[in-house]
Amino acid sequence: MSLWVALLALAVFAIAAYQAWSKVLVPVINTITKWTNNKWDDVVLAPSVLRAFGQLFPALIVHHYLAGIFTDNAESHTYIWVDKLTVVYIVWAVWFLVIRLLKQLYAQLVEDKKLAEHSTKGLLQMFQILLSGFTVIIAISVLIGRSPGAVLATLGASTAILMLVFKDSILGLVAGVQLSANKMLKKGDWIVVNSSGANGEVEDVSLTTVKVRNWDESITTIPPYKLVSESFQNYANMRDGGGRQVRRAIHIDLNSVRFLTPQEMEELVAEGFMEKPVPAAGSSDAVNIRLLRHYLERMILRNENVRDDMRMMVRQLQPTAQGLPVELFFFVKQTEWTSFEAVQSDIFDEVYAVVNRFGLRLYQLPTDASAVTR
Repeated sequence: MSLWVALLALAVFAIAAYQAWSKVLVPVINTITKWTNNKWDDVVLAPSVLRAFGQLFPALIVHHYLAGIFTDNAESHTYIWVDKLTVVYIVWAVWFLVIRLLKQLYAQLVEDKKLAEHSTKGLLQMFQILLSGFTVIIAISVLIGRSPGAVLATLGASTAILMLVFKDSILGLVAGVQLSANKMLKKGDWIVVNSSGANGEVEDVSLTTVKVRNWDESITTIPPYKLVSESFQNYANMRDGGGRQVRRAIHIDLNSVRFLTPQEMEELVAEGFMEKPVPAAGSSDAVNIRLLRHYLERMILRNENVRDDMRMMVRQLQPTAQGLPVELFFFVKQTEWTSFEAVQSDIFDEVYAVVNRFGLRLYQLPTDASAVTR
């Protein structure tokens, strides 16, 4: 009876020590850390870390005084199993403390812009898995009274099974290192993965999945190793560079391509669609499609939303059964999707409206010129 009373008293003492630590000392330590200018003490001595340490502290007290309680029963099964369970609890408390500390450090490190460019979450998760496995091996070795090496040797026979179980985790770790080292992907990037139907922003990069929020607000999850083994498109450089490409063609009816008369060219000059001097009638500079291309180049460069320091051109493509494609290629300053579409639409509104002023027609069915309203 006295043995159980002593154990009960030791348990009450351990619980009281934990309550005193969490209710009294933790708030005092937090108050002190808030007074300091160093941010790292707020991380290392965060409330969650201190409470995790508080769970370890009573276990160490119990383990220290347990042998004194069982002085006369050191060989009893009760002492052996109570001692083993106490050691297992200590191992678990150490694991819990390290995990909490790692999470606090990770939360602080991801705020660093340099580390934000790397996918470090997968590395953290892999380290947690390794630490958890090591903790389980130690706990098993304590319970069965064997060394951790012997437990590992026993598990060695099941290596193939373990490799199969943790296949995605292992592949995810290797892929995560490649994605991070090559700066291929990070949270917030806009990516397109055609094979997976993903088109949106990366919300999370973990050990086993890359979570993408598509523009239709659906979520697509992709294994990291799939992004390494297959190709995907990342628009991060476009956003960072501040220029988004516009590449669109209008189709001109070939039957409307001709030389302009001097009177038509004078009208274009008067209306600001053409610069002086007026070319001679019948010269190559009087061809309406050429004058249109020159005007479109000036129009694009005048637009304040167009990047004049990046590539810009208006060119003809190979004629097709749908007419002569005239492609406009330039970059606009707006990279956000909605703003980009608005700027692009405004520019092409003017393009479509000005084509007829050069005596040209946009191709559309029916192709009979008499059916097209001038």
